[in-house]
Amino acid sequence: MASSDDQEVVERKWNKEEKKEDEHEEKEGFLEKVKDFIHDIGEKIEGALGFGKPTADVTGVHLPCINLKKADIVVDVLINNPNPIPIPLIDIDYLIESDGRKLVSGLIPDAGTIHAHGSETVKIPVSLIYDDIKSTYHDIKPGSIIPYRIRVALIVDVPIIGRLTLPLEKSGEIPVPYKPDVDVEKIRFEKFSFEETIANLHLKLENKNDFDLGLNALDYEIWLSDVSIGTAELTKSTNIPKNGITKMLIPISFRPKDFGSALWDMIRGRGIGYSMKGNIDVDTPFGNMKLPIEKEGGTTRLKKGLSSWDLS
Repeated sequence: MASSDDQEVVERKWNKEEKKEDEHEEKEGFLEKVKDFIHDIGEKIEGALGFGKPTADVTGVHLPCINLKKADIVVDVLINNPNPIPIPLIDIDYLIESDGRKLVSGLIPDAGTIHAHGSETVKIPVSLIYDDIKSTYHDIKPGSIIPYRIRVALIVDVPIIGRLTLPLEKSGEIPVPYKPDVDVEKIRFEKFSFEETIANLHLKLENKNDFDLGLNALDYEIWLSDVSIGTAELTKSTNIPKNGITKMLIPISFRPKDFGSALWDMIRGRGIGYSMKGNIDVDTPFGNMKLPIEKEGGTTRLKKGLSSWDLS
């Protein structure tokens, strides 16, 4: 008798559990049907009113300015609005990182409006300050190329649908430029007189970057002691390979009689200081750059026969 009672209790418990499971499945099924119904109704309303989700894509990344201090970056984002009314672009949230490390981030509020049934390119300007990067990440060295990843989140407000976040990202490389090292090896005369002297500078440019420099133009000024012996601009296309050296001949003319005591110190064999300062205009794989060049030396001596000056 006890055995049959136990069996009946087990069966009742089993039936209750089965009933609960059935009720749970029916509840889940009902909720799924409600969700599907709401989704279908939402799609029908969106379709009837012509509303849809906007799309966005990064169409370009530009580097309009690169120098020794910073790199200006402009990210072009194309946004398509399929809706019959304009939609506001509430916020633009951006982050630039390298190997998982944040380089710069920011938020642009109230970024504008996208026209109805239209497309618009939104430009996101960002500046990377090299001193900030190098002070935080000591392994990032001048002259190197570092990878970057740009993450952008566009927040838009679409009627009926509500607020949406459109995530975007783009990868690439950016340089941390290093100024070229310049060395004036010697000055060789073509014509020498106290009224006018014409000479060629034997110039050596060393590129300490991990990318080539295509030299477009060079402007410079040469000083002997405290006297400027000449300034000029040279337009000459040549390539300075990465981590390489290029030698050039640069013409210069001056009036030795304007040197004063500096000239007589050289003629008597006394060394005087010299310096060269200027800028070079170069093309790189990342865009055009204008980089400074600077060199100071302690000794300038006139060789026998007035044919050349040695500079060191």
